[in-house]
Amino acid sequence: MRSTKWMLAAGIFMLTSNFALAQDHGNGHGKGHEKHGDDDQNQGYYRDRDRDSARGWYVEHQNKLPPGLAKKDRLPPGLEKQLVRRGTLPPGLQKRLQPVPVDLERRLLPPPPECAHVLVGGHIVLLNQRTNVVVDLVDFEVR
Repeated sequence: MRSTKWMLAAGIFMLTSNFALAQDHGNGHGKGHEKHGDDDQNQGYYRDRDRDSARGWYVEHQNKLPPGLAKKDRLPPGLEKQLVRRGTLPPGLQKRLQPVPVDLERRLLPPPPECAHVLVGGHIVLLNQRTNVVVDLVDFEVR
C-alpha cells in the first residue's frame, strides 16, 4: 500500500514538473513575440546581401529619394508597429504604396510569383499582392 502511494506521488510530481518546464520554454501565446526579433532576420526572403545592397543604394540616393523613402514619408508609430513580416498590410498603408525605382529593383532578387517589391514609409516591402501579406521588409534609418 505504501509503495502505491509513493508511486502515485512520484507520478504526480513528474507530471507537474513537466508542465512547469513547458511553461518556461515559450509555449505560451504572448502578444508581439518575434515580430521584430534579430533571430528572425534570416528567415525572410531578403538576405544580408540584399539588405546591404539596398542600403547602399539608399546612401547613394539620399539627396533625391523617391516618394515612400523620403523623411516626410515616414510612418506614424502606430502604423509602423503594424508593418511586420508575415503580417497583413493595414488598409491605411495600402494607399501609400509606391513602386520601387528601377535601379533599386535591379539590385534585389526577383520577387516570387504574386509578389512585388514596393516602397512604403521608409521600407522596401516584399508584398504578396493577392493577399496583402508582408513577405519581408528592409528598413532604412532616416537621419
